[in-house]
Amino acid sequence: MSNYAEQQKTQTEKREKDRTRKEKLSAYFYDLSKLVFATSVLGAFAPFFVNSHQDINYWGLSMGAIATYALAFIANRILK
Repeated sequence: MSNYAEQQKTQTEKREKDRTRKEKLSAYFYDLSKLVFATSVLGAFAPFFVNSHQDINYWGLSMGAIATYALAFIANRILK
């Protein structure tokens, strides 16, 4: 095998590893955003499930929505 062919092969392998790394990292951030969304929604609406007379925690719900958006945005930027 020539030197040029070996360099092409290593560059191709490196690109594939980088692509896989980016995909897994972005999937991680997407999963984090889903978890943050689920926990913020459950935390905000928990008083309804336990028959408590407390109001919805709008602050926690809004912070959860912002964190969800931020994590999904980061995942999207990683993929690009």
